[in-house]
Amino acid sequence: MKEDTVMGKQDWGRRKFLLSAMVASGAMALDALPFAAFSQGEKMTVQQLIERILKEIPGAPFPNTVDTIKAGDASQPVKGIVTTMFATVEVIEKTAAAGANFIIAHEPAFYNHADNTKWLEKDPVYQYKTALLKKHGIVVWRFHDYMHAHKPDGVITGVQEALGWGKYTDANKPWLSVIPATTLQSIIDLAKKKLGISHVRYMGQPRQNCSRVAIIPGAAGGTMQINAIASEKPDLLIVGELNEWETSEYIRDHRAAGGKTALLILGHVQSEEPGMEWMVHWLKKLIPGIKVTHIPSGDEFSYD
Repeated sequence: MKEDTVMGKQDWGRRKFLLSAMVASGAMALDALPFAAFSQGEKMTVQQLIERILKEIPGAPFPNTVDTIKAGDASQPVKGIVTTMFATVEVIEKTAAAGANFIIAHEPAFYNHADNTKWLEKDPVYQYKTALLKKHGIVVWRFHDYMHAHKPDGVITGVQEALGWGKYTDANKPWLSVIPATTLQSIIDLAKKKLGISHVRYMGQPRQNCSRVAIIPGAAGGTMQINAIASEKPDLLIVGELNEWETSEYIRDHRAAGGKTALLILGHVQSEEPGMEWMVHWLKKLIPGIKVTHIPSGDEFSYD
């Protein structure tokens, strides 16, 4: 037994020396070291997984970000991951049913951008949702600022790939695609089909041809949307949502003054959900061995 122990120590010393030599020579990246252990069956905690993800984000961790843990214990091992837009009650229940315990959501869990919950402490909906998360031992982490800081922007990449426009995208301007000229109506039909949208709003002539397309998903605000029109001069601007006294009014005047830019409004969730679905494939390559599933939070509205 003593001999075996000594031999074991000697063997580990040799392996440690070889490992150090490989790292020093560049044969093995330091970032890869944690995964040698995890690939042998050791379970990764939520916090370790978050830290691994942040290695892929330029400048992370950010000093000021909304991308924090909203619920749960980050020290618990990850059983499975779910990506989604909103960690709704339905998504939480489906996550539990799938045997997962870590939700990565793009948007807030508790109804305001910073997820400030002090004002909700006595609210029955908040209490129900937090109790549900605690019951199932689920951690919720927001991945918004980091998702958009990824190179290229993960949300825009997901939308472009869903539309089949990846090969038409400018690497230096990932929000801009130059596609073969097609009608606005054809793009509307494509977006509805590929993004699973039943209704959209638009401004422009259905038969007008569009080639330069700027995509600004989510709720970027009028300043960014209007500046994109002025700087890129797109035939079509695609957005998630807007304030109706800003970009839409600018485009109304723009077109009245002889401009040609059309506008397509997809809806906030519909414009960014493809990014969270794209994240599944990204995570599977980054963290092999952990089951990753996308559960869409879906369109919350009905149309008449």
